[in-house]
Amino acid sequence: MKSTTAILLALVGFRAPAPAQARYPFQDPSLDIEKRIDNIVSLMTLDEKITGLGSSGVAVPRLGIRGPETGEALSGVVLGGLMQTFIQAIPGVTPEMIVKPTPTTQFPQGVGLARTWDPALVRQAGAVIGSEARYIFENGKNARAFLVLFTPNADLARDPRWGRTQEAYGEDPYFNGTMAAALIRGVQGDDPKYWQAASLLKHFLANSNENGRYGSSSDFDARLLREYYSAPFRRGFVEGGARSYMASYNAWNRVPMTVSPILKNLTAKEWGADGIICTDAGSLANLVSQHKAYRTLTEAAAASVKAGINMFLTVTEDYKAAVQEALAGRLIAEPDIDAVLRGSLRVSIRLGLLDPPASVPYSQLKGAPDPVNSRQHNAIAAQVARESIVLLKNSGGLLPLSRRSIQSVAVIGSLANAVLPDFYSGVSPYTVTPLDAIRARLGNRASVMYAADNADGAAVKAAQSAEVAIVFAGNHPTCGRTPQQLLQGLILGSPCAVPGDGMEGSDRQSLSLPGEDLIQTVYQANPRTVVVLVASAPYAILWTQENVPAILHASHAGQEEGNAIADVLFGDYNPAGRLVHTWVRSAEQLPPMMDYDIRHGRSYMYFDGRPLYPFGFGLSYASFRYSNLRAGAAALKSGGSIALSVDVANVGARDGDEVVQFYIRHMGSRVARPHQELRGFQRIHIPRGQTRTVTVTLKAADLAYWDEPANRWVVEPEMVRVLAGGSSADLKVERILRVE
Repeated sequence: MKSTTAILLALVGFRAPAPAQARYPFQDPSLDIEKRIDNIVSLMTLDEKITGLGSSGVAVPRLGIRGPETGEALSGVVLGGLMQTFIQAIPGVTPEMIVKPTPTTQFPQGVGLARTWDPALVRQAGAVIGSEARYIFENGKNARAFLVLFTPNADLARDPRWGRTQEAYGEDPYFNGTMAAALIRGVQGDDPKYWQAASLLKHFLANSNENGRYGSSSDFDARLLREYYSAPFRRGFVEGGARSYMASYNAWNRVPMTVSPILKNLTAKEWGADGIICTDAGSLANLVSQHKAYRTLTEAAAASVKAGINMFLTVTEDYKAAVQEALAGRLIAEPDIDAVLRGSLRVSIRLGLLDPPASVPYSQLKGAPDPVNSRQHNAIAAQVARESIVLLKNSGGLLPLSRRSIQSVAVIGSLANAVLPDFYSGVSPYTVTPLDAIRARLGNRASVMYAADNADGAAVKAAQSAEVAIVFAGNHPTCGRTPQQLLQGLILGSPCAVPGDGMEGSDRQSLSLPGEDLIQTVYQANPRTVVVLVASAPYAILWTQENVPAILHASHAGQEEGNAIADVLFGDYNPAGRLVHTWVRSAEQLPPMMDYDIRHGRSYMYFDGRPLYPFGFGLSYASFRYSNLRAGAAALKSGGSIALSVDVANVGARDGDEVVQFYIRHMGSRVARPHQELRGFQRIHIPRGQTRTVTVTLKAADLAYWDEPANRWVVEPEMVRVLAGGSSADLKVERILRVE
């Protein structure tokens, strides 16, 4: 499929003309980028430079330099919605900070994007997000339009109690990095010179606790830094092509990330991150009030600039005075600001903002057809929603339901009649609720009875009178809070009213499912019960798993949520989503929340207990058989790569997708290694009765460990066990591979 932007540019017949005569050297697109930046910095006043450290980026109107602006886009461009409602509740917010609500394509939460296990599709979603941001920016549809997108959240969801579990792509560093790189490539586009939009990853790094997050310290050794916590970011930069990121609130080993030496020593020197490095909102003040690393904002601002920070992300906080005082006190000098501003200017140049619009392909979106609510973008949103659905249980083949034979259905639970936005959701062009989609599927052929709850026995009555009961249960993605309560929750870290709910600022207090008692009640009234779990994070649904015959799992917030669920319920789509977390049976199986050493039992790589559902798990209406796992050579050379292939046959009665997963187990490493590690995967469609060969590339570098005393990666000669199958706990075939 062509990229969204390529299609739009074809419609307007783009041709790049010769550049016009430049007034200043920086306006010449043929000049070396660093020389262009030299010229810009030489022309800027000190006040302009300090202003350029704000969240709008470097903007110098007198020189014709427009800032790229920044904004949220985790699963769609955010111009309006709950985030804007929250901002309006903050004291000191001025009218010019208010965003005009503007519809954009809205995908499921980040965890839903991840559960597709489909990097190619996620790249298409990224292209939709990037092209819509660019279109809105070029066409002046919103005064707050932006081209620096805070997406993806590449941090790792190491604990299911984390309140922001729904934003990240899961618990595995290889998987998260692969999916993040795919989204980034889509956002930034395919042009060899210019970016469609700029991806700014968040939050670097190891910031997976909400309670106390403004001043907490995530403590672990350099091996885990390299092999686990930083690995998704590395792939995002090296493979995805991102150059910008946000430093997280927390500290690593007591050094706040906002001033950590690894901002320069790791991300810049090793990975090439030479763009924007911004603070999280309020991090400057937190250095003083929470981390107590500095006595004054002046000292904190100076340390931040010296660490590489070139953008202070604020809502009402005034960073300018602190920077000015740092200059006056000679804690920093003007050349220090010049050095960090270069990163922001590189982003602007790569976006084409300093070049004649006629020479920048993405500028030609001005006047093109509006892509929002287009057939193409809606189709991609629908496919992401379908592919993200996970079938957790299907005892006795209750699913899919037959539209031809079914006469009555009870739909129960308030989540059936809503598409709840996430805190970072934008304004959807439309939404389809599950209830509306179910009614549309059945039409006049069957009766659909709806009960939001069991008040006055409504749910029981509906279930008893129906052939099948479909119960919708899950969490509220923003804890049902008002804007004022949202503000209080983010500032104070107050828990959500429902212990099983969580969001930014509030970790979950329980893994118990809100509304599981309603499931029990309905099941007693009608054993032919299907549960649709619409949830942001894992739940310990032991009773439901043991008793209810069929369970589907979906994410919040996607505009096509209802259609996707109905497609799977009635067999119009064969589900193949896979979990991206280990679902534990109880919170008692987890280490303490602030224990960041994952070797103590976190993730499928180190978990020793019996999970409720393993990492990579998901069922299908089809069945698959694995055979003939093989390698492309007798041994894997250090510094090289090798092809791994396996044959997968669809032996079921339906066409379907299978997510083929490849894992590695080290057999004789000199250092402690995980139980197993994902090192390749592919989602593939296989018609019934047919066999497909799935091939992935295993790099020797992906088998390396970080030698902390030597401060380097080491690929050791060893034997490794290669396994392939449908989940981390369902590995069908294996072979031994020599690494030399």
